[in-house]
Amino acid sequence: MARKNASDDLLAPVTLAVGQEELLLDRAVREVVAAAKAADADTDVRDLTPDQLQPGTLAELVSPSLFAERKVVVVRGAQDLSADTVKDVKAYLSSPAEEITLVLLHAGGAKGKGLLDAARKAGAREVACPKMTKPADRLAFVRGEFRTAGRSATPEACQALVDAIGSDLRELASAVTQLVADVDGTIDEAVVGRYYTGRAEASSFTVADRAVEGRTAEALEALRWSLSTGVAPVLITSALAQGVRAIGKLSSARGGRPADLARELGMPPWKIDRVRQQMRGWTPDGVAVALRAVAEADAGVKGGGDDPEYALEKAVVTIARAARSRGRA
Repeated sequence: MARKNASDDLLAPVTLAVGQEELLLDRAVREVVAAAKAADADTDVRDLTPDQLQPGTLAELVSPSLFAERKVVVVRGAQDLSADTVKDVKAYLSSPAEEITLVLLHAGGAKGKGLLDAARKAGAREVACPKMTKPADRLAFVRGEFRTAGRSATPEACQALVDAIGSDLRELASAVTQLVADVDGTIDEAVVGRYYTGRAEASSFTVADRAVEGRTAEALEALRWSLSTGVAPVLITSALAQGVRAIGKLSSARGGRPADLARELGMPPWKIDRVRQQMRGWTPDGVAVALRAVAEADAGVKGGGDDPEYALEKAVVTIARAARSRGRA
């Protein structure tokens, strides 16, 4: 979820939304526009891209109105503004007009940093909208969506939703909205499974979970379903690698409470409990065999073999057998 600074006045003269996560940037804009329209239903909203904001355009937009109407001027891609337009914006920042809210959307980074620094120096209200590239970030986003909606969801339910939906924040937000609207009480993993049957079963993580648990038939069934519904083979090899590595990391870690191990291994506590259940039957040799199988499958699906599907099936079978290696010792 977008994080706000201490100045949380939606009608502050300048709002600076920084980052590359489109959903969060759009939300930052919508919040300001909604607040402005709540204050004045006739608020004039102008939403501009860099090519639409030429030198002198900003001065026209922010000039006093005969009727003193409220305005919201949104500038997207502020890092791409021309040098002359940046001068206009900087000049405006030093003396913003009343009844006008300027919203600058900036990607962050080195490009256009002078404007970014100027807006911050001018005391702009800032909203951070970072790109969520890590699974842990998306998991935190889902938890935040449930909290914002005033609803309770179990950690397993949040993880199942991320596994089922994937990395698209808009889809994740929409899924949370649907569950909150349709389900009473605490939302658990079973509820997510009912709503997203097919998608959850098709997820690469389901394939990996069944494989590292030694459930060969179920892992192969999940694999075939995944491939038939368009899951990219490279995502499946990635999930298999994560599953096997988690087994290896936890098996070599010192014993302790889930919270302590979570900090040491960089996993959420609930995952520690799940991996502990999955690692029964695994041996160090089994982990080594499984990692080699994943490496071979990864090469196979990236052009090193003629049949990516066969490469994945072979890896799944090998991993499932390795999961039962202790029982055969």
